[in-house]
Amino acid sequence: MLRNLRLLALLIVSACVSTSFSQAQTRTLDSEGHQWWQNAVFYEIYPRSFADSNNDGIGDLKGIDSKLDYLKDLGVDALWISPCYPSPQVDFGYDVSDYENIDPMYGTLKDFEHLARDAKKHDIRIIMDFVLNHTSPQHKWFLDSASSRTSAHRDWYIWRDSKAPGVPPNNWLSGFGGSAWQFDPKTGQYYYHFFAIGQPDLNWRNPAVEKAMFDVTRFWYKHGVSGFRLDAVDLLFEDPDLHDNPLLEGKNEFGDANMQNKYNDKLPEVHTELKKLRKVADENNAVLIGETYTSNRDELKEYYGDHNDEVQMPMDFMFCTVDKLSPAEFRTQIANAESTGGWPVYVIGNHDMPRSYERYGDGKHNDQIAKLMAGMYLTLRGTPIMYYGEELGMENNDPTRKEDVKDPIGIAGWPKEKGRDGERTPMQWNDSPNAGFSQTTPWLPVPASYKTHNVSGELADPASVLQFYRHLLALRHQDHALLYGDYVALNQDNPNVLSYLRRYKDEAVIVVLNMSATAQQVSFDLSGEGFPSAKATTLLTTSTGAPGGQLNQVALDPFAVYIGKVSR
Repeated sequence: MLRNLRLLALLIVSACVSTSFSQAQTRTLDSEGHQWWQNAVFYEIYPRSFADSNNDGIGDLKGIDSKLDYLKDLGVDALWISPCYPSPQVDFGYDVSDYENIDPMYGTLKDFEHLARDAKKHDIRIIMDFVLNHTSPQHKWFLDSASSRTSAHRDWYIWRDSKAPGVPPNNWLSGFGGSAWQFDPKTGQYYYHFFAIGQPDLNWRNPAVEKAMFDVTRFWYKHGVSGFRLDAVDLLFEDPDLHDNPLLEGKNEFGDANMQNKYNDKLPEVHTELKKLRKVADENNAVLIGETYTSNRDELKEYYGDHNDEVQMPMDFMFCTVDKLSPAEFRTQIANAESTGGWPVYVIGNHDMPRSYERYGDGKHNDQIAKLMAGMYLTLRGTPIMYYGEELGMENNDPTRKEDVKDPIGIAGWPKEKGRDGERTPMQWNDSPNAGFSQTTPWLPVPASYKTHNVSGELADPASVLQFYRHLLALRHQDHALLYGDYVALNQDNPNVLSYLRRYKDEAVIVVLNMSATAQQVSFDLSGEGFPSAKATTLLTTSTGAPGGQLNQVALDPFAVYIGKVSR
């Protein structure tokens, strides 16, 4: 009898735990079955450049905290903060010397906790940048690893003997120029670094490395983080036999031979590891964003996992390779993203590429084109990731002299490669000196355009890029078709205009984007989509010729956006 009572009690407890877990999982979904990150707008912040609270010329966590009202009013739901861990700053934080603390230049761990709490009050989540592939040589793991060949952490990094005296183990090249191997005279071996010499690669084939790194994510989950952007995730594993990579014709911007990274990039083991990392994320209702460079739909599909059990949000950089206003090419990339079976992720700029304002702009209509690009990537089915200042029309401010370059890529590749300083300049808050970023000369100079493109001035201008972003993001958060609707391509043979429906149940929104410098007249027949005599109500437009009543034709000014509610 006692045994039966115990068994009954265990069954009741098990049922309660199972129900509790099921309810916890259910609570993460909205009424349409969406996870929180599917309806969110993400915003990347480069912390050195966003807001300087102590006027030392470098942005910090308290600076970010002070701008939460602005970010909430803009329509941001999650902040991806580039690395703010302790670091020698060889690659501005992407060389981590301590994964479980904050670099003093940005503040303290308490400052981060305060930021996380304040962000939560604003219904904004924090996403940390997780540098998985490598550490700084000043990290305690590497310091021990380099101390002797028999040290406890020796196998936490990739050490190899020379192929011959003075010859690296193989021909692999660094992404920052030169050999990917650095000789250590103390222990007489080379260590591998895909990036800078100050970024030795971790050995992910060592289970102790995996455990330590997974514990890092658990540490930050406990400190209020809602997920991670996974840096350089393609590069986690290398061929253990160190086969030479195939050489290609020509030389790169560093003067090195072009090379196919066959044996140290995108190895199958990466996906096994991502599945494990995803399990830890799922336990914390967290999202993983992948820095996933892919060249085709099948590669992108792999990062979602066979059962959507890897990265929820692999960034689709193929979308960014469309570096011109081409409706045909954007249709192709949107179709690729739609066909993966995963949730699409759209990005048009970040800290590693020239700003979208210049990549797509023609030098005359850049503000109109900035609105046009926003009208596209913020209305597609999927999750957008904005880059700070994109909403203002910030432009690059590339260095003109080698002595002014801060980025190690620019230092190594000058003058063919100017580096990434130009897209990392301080946020432009107003038209006062240094764009209101700091009262001290900032770490990078602001472009002259801060006088016309800044938060204060654009908030006062109803026709500004910022105001368009604000209206568009408010619409995105409110309209069911934009949140939940399918993507339906329209007029796919039009060479000048990209148009599509976002259709949800019996509702629909039409998006029409003129990607040409001439006015366009576009006709629509939506009878095949269940709207035989469609009417349109304008939701947002930059065109003077918005349709009224019947949606049989839309007149668009050059580079204009039209977004309308479709009804029968």
